[in-house]
Amino acid sequence: MKKELLEVFDNRFPDRDYTIEIKNPEFTSVCPKTGLPDFGTITITYIPDKVCLELKSLKYYYLEFRNAGIFYENVTNTILDHLVEVLTPRTITITTEWKARGGITETVSATWQSES
Repeated sequence: MKKELLEVFDNRFPDRDYTIEIKNPEFTSVCPKTGLPDFGTITITYIPDKVCLELKSLKYYYLEFRNAGIFYENVTNTILDHLVEVLTPRTITITTEWKARGGITETVSATWQSES
């Protein structure tokens, strides 16, 4: 997963707290144990500071996961770490909701908050 693919643009309202929510209901990766595809919804919810996330670059970033053997928890926390580094938002939460496999679903959430 190449965080270098992620692009940003200037936040024109840096003095105002507002929430941006981005959903991708077609996220795919691969189970590292079975090699079977995993399908999920990724939701990014953040309050920007100086920059906002450019969506086309996010789409290409997500494609990097398509053939990656990676656990749900690692997907969630990798995306969080990369977005914190690129955006330095005031706060951000990544929630991943995974489709059922063998009758079991899983939801993973990870949050980061600026100390300032």
